[in-house]
Amino acid sequence: MAKNKPAKPKKNPMQRVLLVEDDPVLALSLEAALIDGGAGEVIICSSMAATVAELEKARPDAIILDVHLTDRDDGWALAELVSLLGPKRPRIAFSTGSPEDIPASVKEMGAVFEKPYDPAQLVEVLMSGNKTGLIARLRSALR
Repeated sequence: MAKNKPAKPKKNPMQRVLLVEDDPVLALSLEAALIDGGAGEVIICSSMAATVAELEKARPDAIILDVHLTDRDDGWALAELVSLLGPKRPRIAFSTGSPEDIPASVKEMGAVFEKPYDPAQLVEVLMSGNKTGLIARLRSALR
């Protein structure tokens, strides 16, 4: 008789999450939802400068980006920067009250959540591991 191997536990796709949000109340709400959803560590950055400093320290598994930050009006540009990190780039989600401000080519890099939204939806998308960018959609279309 063959012995059944125990199921290999699924790897948590969100060990380290960078939450780029300058609204402290929203940031704390999203942090709580992410931790409740299984994120190992959530680092809150309220500015472009703080985010770049964190990216220099370690690569996150996921990044939630506010589009309008206190120090820059193009928070979505961080997604372009993150895309340069190589083939295993972090998952990206945009959290914004102005989805129309995100260039179409940048929207392809991740899911867009228009404020206000249910933080549980954001966590579900990030934890699912499903990529929503252009390459992922092309792969799905070819299957």
